[in-house]
Amino acid sequence: MLTDEIAQAVDACLSTDRADRIQQGAALVEELAHYGFDGPEYLKFRDELWTQSEPILKGMIRNGRLGQLAIKRHRERGIALWISPEDAATLKADDTARDEILIEMQINALRTFRRKALVEKGWNPNYNGPRGASCLMTYYIHTCIWEFGRVFKKWAQERVRWHELHALSDFGEETPSGRRGIARLLQASGYLDEPGGFVTIFEEILDEQKGETQAVIRLTIDGHPDAEIADKLKITNAAVRMRRTRFRKVIYQAARDRRIRIPEHLHTKAEGSRTKHQAGAA
Repeated sequence: MLTDEIAQAVDACLSTDRADRIQQGAALVEELAHYGFDGPEYLKFRDELWTQSEPILKGMIRNGRLGQLAIKRHRERGIALWISPEDAATLKADDTARDEILIEMQINALRTFRRKALVEKGWNPNYNGPRGASCLMTYYIHTCIWEFGRVFKKWAQERVRWHELHALSDFGEETPSGRRGIARLLQASGYLDEPGGFVTIFEEILDEQKGETQAVIRLTIDGHPDAEIADKLKITNAAVRMRRTRFRKVIYQAARDRRIRIPEHLHTKAEGSRTKHQAGAA
């Protein structure tokens, strides 16, 4: 059964006994309910759930298990979900691709988990069905599996659109006509060569973001590691990566909207190569 497979994956990664986790989870949920599942105590719980689940989820994305379970879950509801061998290989080999899916998936899952598991009391520590009760972590990862399907479809569609552009040329090579590949890309896609250049427009877009995102990007550009940025801004390492990933998507969307053109050294290469961190490179 699907829940059994998730529980086994959680048990393999957490040292505490499942029964103990269920008991501790029940006490914690009862305490958090007094605050309406909001405020500093809930935020602390949410961040800990994110941090503890991250290596489990990342490992399940890398080995393809999360995708397989998501396909089963969608099939049970009559919804088609297909993961191509190329996409599976990318998620296995590319840390950046995994982070992009992982961060958005967890953001969505945490909202759903709070509403369904906690506010609506969907998680029941006393459940006595054939599989017994699950711990909070198992319930949360089950939620992530459903959210994975939505996030993966969006990621795969964006990847296809970018590969259609990237397939036009190898950005680093000159064509027989003597024009570099990037020039062919700009001509074919209709990007505008904005006055002031990439850096100016990049700064304008960055100034439009929330203060915490601006701080993360500027500290990243200055060369500070994630742990140091998190410490300076009093946020988690996961929050640093989340904001950087979101801003990278903002930059790519600006390119699709022809607001900015991405210079050659910031572009993703052709199929099979690793995606660069556009914000950091800038």
